[in-house]
Amino acid sequence: MTATNRQIRLAARPVGEVKPEDWEHRGVPVEEPGPGRFVGRTLAISLDPAMRGWLDDRPSYLPPVGIGEVMRAGSVVEVTASGHPDFQPGDHVVGTFGVQEYVVSDGRGALKVDTSLAPPSTYLGALGMPGMTAYFGLLDVGALKEGETVVVSGAAGAVGTIAGQIAKAKGCRVVGIAGGPQKCAMLTGELGFDAAIDYRADDVRKALREHAPDGIDVYFDNVGGDILDAALTRLAMHARVVVCGAISQYNNATPVQGPSNYLSLLVRRARMEGFVVFDYAQRYAEAAREISGWIGAGRIKVKEHVVRGTVDDFPETFQMLFRGENVGKLVLELA
Repeated sequence: MTATNRQIRLAARPVGEVKPEDWEHRGVPVEEPGPGRFVGRTLAISLDPAMRGWLDDRPSYLPPVGIGEVMRAGSVVEVTASGHPDFQPGDHVVGTFGVQEYVVSDGRGALKVDTSLAPPSTYLGALGMPGMTAYFGLLDVGALKEGETVVVSGAAGAVGTIAGQIAKAKGCRVVGIAGGPQKCAMLTGELGFDAAIDYRADDVRKALREHAPDGIDVYFDNVGGDILDAALTRLAMHARVVVCGAISQYNNATPVQGPSNYLSLLVRRARMEGFVVFDYAQRYAEAAREISGWIGAGRIKVKEHVVRGTVDDFPETFQMLFRGENVGKLVLELA
């Protein structure tokens, strides 16, 4: 009997918050691999804020997910059948395979991983796109230097937890901005941040004056909006603002809110630069080696929020990102 491949496809372009009816749940037969291809069973699916931007039909660094297409997502699969010389049954492979139970791939963009060294979730988090994003965003775009003051927004998320810990490993003072006392306590108590600001309860501008009295040398921005505006008022001379994301703006039904305090860049002779981690693909191995070393030495603690379920649980799990319910990397692990 032919196995069924459960898939989540985009049914409609979301307006504002993504709704259940924007998704289509579909079952299709699992294909045979054929020459030069392999079939993989999905073990874990990555959920990232950037995925919300992929749903909008507007110019971006990737084309939007098409109506009727399987939702784009990174995942780890176990090869079950193969006509490809480089991939054998039992291999574990990470790639952009989409939100589905089974994949058929020609191997392009696929990378074999060793799940005896780290679980699939970690290859989607600290050793995956979030870890690479934190590494290159801080060290290349942010041009981080020892002894500087670094502020990270969205600090309890997949990228933020790693970015802050990399900054600490590089000898910097690190201030994290997150939502809620539990997340803030985790940042300072478990991950070694020097201070944490609860944007839900604290006056962010006042707290930044307190925790970054000499100004912010590197601001790693994951949220945009009002918090970005507050950080711009505290820049040190020749500061670098790293634009990684803007989760506070992704569900807007109105135009994105830009920074009103951008003239601080002029006054402080600072720069603001956006980046896309895919531009550093040729150097992923370099970053993975250093991050792995920090993890092994206990200088980076991996924070993951793993939800066990089925492909059909993807839409509700995805909403956790925008309700601020995840701590660290959010992954849907298929039962």
